[in-house]
Amino acid sequence: MRAAFSDTLVRLAKADPNVLLLTGDHGYALFDDFRRECPAQYINAGIAEQNMVGMAAGLARAGFRPFVYGLAAFIPVRVVEQIKLDVAHDQLPVIFIGDGAGFVYSHLGTSHQSTEDIACTRAIPNLAIYSPADRFEVTACMEMAYHTKSPVYLRMGKSDRGDVHIALPELKAGSMLEAKSGKFNDIAFIATGSLVRTAIDIAAATYPDATVWSAPFIKPLDSQQVTAICKQSKVLVVLEEHSVLGGLGSAITEIASEFAPIRILRIGINDRFSHYCGTYEYLLKEHGLDRTAIELKIQDFLAAN
Repeated sequence: MRAAFSDTLVRLAKADPNVLLLTGDHGYALFDDFRRECPAQYINAGIAEQNMVGMAAGLARAGFRPFVYGLAAFIPVRVVEQIKLDVAHDQLPVIFIGDGAGFVYSHLGTSHQSTEDIACTRAIPNLAIYSPADRFEVTACMEMAYHTKSPVYLRMGKSDRGDVHIALPELKAGSMLEAKSGKFNDIAFIATGSLVRTAIDIAAATYPDATVWSAPFIKPLDSQQVTAICKQSKVLVVLEEHSVLGGLGSAITEIASEFAPIRILRIGINDRFSHYCGTYEYLLKEHGLDRTAIELKIQDFLAAN
């Protein structure tokens, strides 16, 4: 995913000299190609993320197209106020890239784990939120963010879980993508980011008739599509590597409660911090987001009603 992000950014910058990359002293190896190909379009703002967002806002007003990069724990969480007031309020075309969302920076502890970034940004007016699931969705989301010319937060997990698509998908703002085809059945899956691949694997093994939807957009979200999926299913399982409070599961449930009530199992990170540091796989297991734990949660949910 990060390679697809880098390649797409270089291509956009070479085609448009107004594209600028601002980084808060992160991503050195990731941006080797960018610095080599577009050295005049690279700005290292240092460990001063709030100032960096203000700088990006000023550059956007001057006609530039800033991409603001940082770890998701810092971009957007550390700079929510600046995103709200400096960028979103005036609908400036700044694209924020939050890398390593979720538990990817597992060994670095809670300070570097981003499990609340969607919740922090969903309520900011004028700000779109993208959450690609694989390298193809990253490329398509980057292209859409550039052409949208309005504020975007793109949430990117660093830990690739495998491809979801076999080619570049055609995106429509707010719409979900069918990641695994199925029939109208008792259960359907909606997932975003790293857990789309897990949802596909679980459905293929245990619920072969189930449809799995990938949600590359958290905001906007096509309420008509969500409503149609709810009406065609008896149970909906929503998966995300984010808090169950304020994320994709919350957004889906809000729509369903108004237009198509349905039993919804929200699988994500419970309202707590990590107890320990460790590998990425360890933290998924600690928080019940490994495949075995997810399968048990689904089985228990189905058996309880």
